[in-house]
Amino acid sequence: MKQKRLIACFAVVLVLTASLAAGAGAGAGAGVSTGTVQSASAQPTCSFPFEKTDATGTAVTVESEPGRVVALQPSAAQTMWEIGAKKKVVGLPVGPYTSFLNGSKSGDRTDITKQDGYTTNIESVVSLTPDLVLAPNVVSNETVEKLRSAGLTVYKFKSGRSIEDIYRKTTLTGQLVGTCQGANQRVKAMNETVSSIESAVENRDRPRVLYLMGDGYTPGNGTFINRVITLAGGENIAASAGITGYKQINPESVIKQDPQWIVVGSDTPNIPNRTSYTETTALKQNQTVVVNSSYISQPAPRVITPMNSLARSFHPDAFEQTNATDESTATDGKTTAATNATSTGTTETNGPGFGVIAAMLALLGATLVARLRQ
Repeated sequence: MKQKRLIACFAVVLVLTASLAAGAGAGAGAGVSTGTVQSASAQPTCSFPFEKTDATGTAVTVESEPGRVVALQPSAAQTMWEIGAKKKVVGLPVGPYTSFLNGSKSGDRTDITKQDGYTTNIESVVSLTPDLVLAPNVVSNETVEKLRSAGLTVYKFKSGRSIEDIYRKTTLTGQLVGTCQGANQRVKAMNETVSSIESAVENRDRPRVLYLMGDGYTPGNGTFINRVITLAGGENIAASAGITGYKQINPESVIKQDPQWIVVGSDTPNIPNRTSYTETTALKQNQTVVVNSSYISQPAPRVITPMNSLARSFHPDAFEQTNATDESTATDGKTTAATNATSTGTTETNGPGFGVIAAMLALLGATLVARLRQ
């Protein structure tokens, strides 16, 4: 019963995130995007005071470089780790969504969530006296205003709907916390890997792909996971079926679209035992991929790792011919080679953890939001 309640909660978060994303930047990122991913933005330098208008329409000013930062959602915490700013983090959601971050466990950092594991504990955040609070888009405006009323500086990010949005969010995080060099380096590495993947899969037939997040939910148009699939050289059947945001796909659509590949997250790896799935080309040919839920469902730098795994699964010969290198995953400001799946019926082996859309889809619903924890 507890698991069902968590999945139901996550479904609500997914719907909320999808609606927020639809309202921001209408038309951008919808459907299958064509053309090459834009290069990472110019290399900004850090200077303070720094002012930027956030998703609430508030001009947020960070007067001086923050020494104490609270990340209200896993994706913000992941970004801080990836740009080499983890030492500044004094509070974050401690649990399965951040377990892959070295030094994120209770005792090292303060858990700022309530007992449900995802609602922000206002009192805990305030008690940490942070210089800056990073609030991903799934954090409610009500929570943001309560923290501001307590005298805290809070920046709420816009929703991430594409890889380009993740580039921008990573760069902006660096500017907000005074770690521009680390952010610029991480964005550059991400952009180079994405460009390599795009070149490898260019002009190749796109296999039909279904990503299952749990309880039949799947990402459609206007989501960064849809962008991950298309950049990996696949055709997202949810988008082709007209799904926008994160919604349940009906069995008739699955039968009609007949996915050639089915992708699942590590937190919800089981595929429903229904004819609509068992009769798909994907299951008949054992073409399934399990990806790290935390990586694929958080709009943060590590999303590049499952993208690379998917591309190598969909088009293994392309990478053999182009000698494309594996993605290197930044960890605590350093880089370590990631292990990627290269054959059918495989599992990505980039480490444990839950996603926030996916992990939020299993523990909120199954992979957000973007788990969808942005």
